[in-house]
Amino acid sequence: MLHHELLRRLCLARDWLRECDDRPPAVSTVARRAGLSLFHFIRLFKAVFGETPHQYRSHAQIERAKELLILTDQSVTDVCMAVGFSSLGSFSTLFTRRVGVAPSAWQRRHRPPEGRPRQMPAELIPGCFSLMGRIPAKNGNFQEAARARGC
Repeated sequence: MLHHELLRRLCLARDWLRECDDRPPAVSTVARRAGLSLFHFIRLFKAVFGETPHQYRSHAQIERAKELLILTDQSVTDVCMAVGFSSLGSFSTLFTRRVGVAPSAWQRRHRPPEGRPRQMPAELIPGCFSLMGRIPAKNGNFQEAARARGC
């Protein structure tokens, strides 16, 4: 059984791993900040979140890269560096494996035409976020409220 304090530290570590800047922290650094040995941290992290810290960080980097490719004018190389990869080749390979298309193809496919405001396309926003933005009808029924707005 996981104690509350240990779970809190693991959740903080997950937040630290999600930080996708040009120099993301090493897993060993995050483990140390969480007050755990590296191997114990990796084992607990995988047991709680279903993936290793490295897998989690890579997933967060790819998700951030997808956003930057759509919402900014940055090149694929600039996005690669901005999310913490040092090799364009490894970034492109991982992006293609995880997303199914190359970063440049993703950018061309999802970037809005010139003159339109840049925002994430609705089909790329997780459903839980769209549900949080819904306003319930007067009787509290989300489905009726969505139908009333034509959703």
